[in-house]
Amino acid sequence: MAPKDLLEIDGRTGEGGGQLVRIACALAAVTSQPIRIHHVRGNRPGGRRGGGGGLKSQHVTALRWLAEATDAQVDGLEVGSQTLEFRPSVTPPTAFRGQSRRVTIAAESAAASALLVFQAVFPFLLFAGGPEGEDEIELEIRGGTNVSFSPSYEYLDQVMLPTLEDRFGIAAERRLLSRYWSLGPTSSSSGAIWLKFRPLKPGQTLKPKPKPTDGSHAASREEEEGASFEIRQIDASILVPHAVRAPLERALVRDLGARFPGAEIRFVVDGDSGHEARLYALVVARSAGGLRWGRDWLYDRSAKKKTPDKLAAEISRKVCDDLHAEVAGRKGVVDGFLQDQLVIFQALAEGRTSFPRRHSSRPNEASADGDEIADLERSVGSLELEGLVRRDKAHEPFGDGSLHARTARWVASELLPAVRWFDGGSICDGAGVSF
Repeated sequence: MAPKDLLEIDGRTGEGGGQLVRIACALAAVTSQPIRIHHVRGNRPGGRRGGGGGLKSQHVTALRWLAEATDAQVDGLEVGSQTLEFRPSVTPPTAFRGQSRRVTIAAESAAASALLVFQAVFPFLLFAGGPEGEDEIELEIRGGTNVSFSPSYEYLDQVMLPTLEDRFGIAAERRLLSRYWSLGPTSSSSGAIWLKFRPLKPGQTLKPKPKPTDGSHAASREEEEGASFEIRQIDASILVPHAVRAPLERALVRDLGARFPGAEIRFVVDGDSGHEARLYALVVARSAGGLRWGRDWLYDRSAKKKTPDKLAAEISRKVCDDLHAEVAGRKGVVDGFLQDQLVIFQALAEGRTSFPRRHSSRPNEASADGDEIADLERSVGSLELEGLVRRDKAHEPFGDGSLHARTARWVASELLPAVRWFDGGSICDGAGVSF
């Protein structure tokens, strides 16, 4: 195979932060595409004029492992580096030949997010199956589990991984081995998460999971649309100081009950965080149609001079208002944070996927807010797109959703030119990557 040309990426594009680096390097590792990112995290403090925020500890941790797994030539792999060159040479299926399939990745800084490391390495590991489909991969990542500006383990466990299983058939066992907070006193030990999953075999592509057909009564479109957004259950997770636990439980029951009448409220995680500076809450709405939306808050304000009741009311009001805003307007079939995390899987997969968060522009469709969005997500596989739906230009961040989602689509398109996007990023024809 002829060497691929080096792909230049401006790290100031779109959201211009760490997500751009993670997606670019993850896809470069999967496809053996050499890349150079300049102005790394260029929209973060020190960016534009100063060149960029540079690599952080979690980026270096993930990229060092990817470099070893792919036998890559790397320049600029150090904390603070504003230019990174990454030239991988080993494909995922050959990375584990003759080696243990138990992977341990330990961040140099205990506060480096284990969840962001996971985002960078998981796509590569997903394609690292052996020729006989042997041995599952066990992955342990040591680092922060409740870190500012990063998903929590609870969000991974309750929102992201269940969605990957429901939509792509990616099943992963997981456990929280130990917890580490970026807030409060420094701990002597790091946090750790553990996962076990079966990667794709060589020649196998990642595919959207078909909807189940069990021969049961076919619901009408109105029944299906109603079920898609009818909230039946809300799972709440709280990790707060002991004095705040009972008040926060009461506040969440009250506030969720007022915003989602009739929904069952369950506390699935209810623990003592061990320090007054550590306050975290996650609420996950689950619909009758199998959708889920999550909103959380790692409390980032001063808790001094606030009573437990006042803290509980403040935390509950914010997460409940945020969740209600996600669901009540029927804005999308996933929450705003999950949409951009799914882009890389959409781009790698064979077939069409849709995780819209706004109205579709398809002709002959009523503009019926969430009903239309749910209909698009269900029927995307059978749509005739060419000539009917606008194909997106991918030369810059594009589409609906957050700036993170728009940037993720652009990065994926740069690394996987075969990917096609339609209707403002609402529909993805994936590249169908296999080895």
